[in-house]
Amino acid sequence: MDILNEIEKLLKTEHEKKESIRKSVSGLEEMSRKIEAVLQCIHHTPALDKSALSQQCWELFADVRRKYSNLTDLVGKNEYFLYVYLWQSVTSKLCFLASLVSYLEKGRIDTREKLASILGIHVSSDKGFHIPLEDYLCGLLYLATELSRWSVNCVAMGNFSQPIAICQFVGDIESGFRLLNLKNDFLRKKFDGLKYDVKRVEQVVYDLKIRNLVP
Repeated sequence: MDILNEIEKLLKTEHEKKESIRKSVSGLEEMSRKIEAVLQCIHHTPALDKSALSQQCWELFADVRRKYSNLTDLVGKNEYFLYVYLWQSVTSKLCFLASLVSYLEKGRIDTREKLASILGIHVSSDKGFHIPLEDYLCGLLYLATELSRWSVNCVAMGNFSQPIAICQFVGDIESGFRLLNLKNDFLRKKFDGLKYDVKRVEQVVYDLKIRNLVP
């Protein structure tokens, strides 16, 4: 009974810790929804002020960094892989959102190191909280899907030049992913969907060209 009582205490402590982590992760998920809500304006705002939009998003990412800092206080460096499943999804989502803001601002994606600094974490697992390669790549695949959707809405808003840039960019992402030998099943499935994103954007550009709306 003494052994079982000790195990019960350990289970209770473990449960309380998981609940604290889930509460902290919930804060990150809330921030990701806020940033995503701000970015949705690209799909329905013809005269988009990209500078003001990116500034608004970067201000929200400052809160993301604080929430990751709180999460780091809860999870020891050696416990990262024990609980990583609790925040892996939101990390991929935030990588995607940060990549989208960077694309709107500079027309290109950021390195994993840059995204890590935006989120306030690291790239090396030796330092505890970090962006795994899989999460970074997953974020890029989410980005390609979002940009393919944006290309369609750009045409609806009369912006015929943006889909050309998106087509080139998404095509470059696909070319880059073809160089990778993906072992992760989830990433392989997401990569299989990338060809439909490319096809969608190429169809938009084709329709614009046959209607002489772009050179």
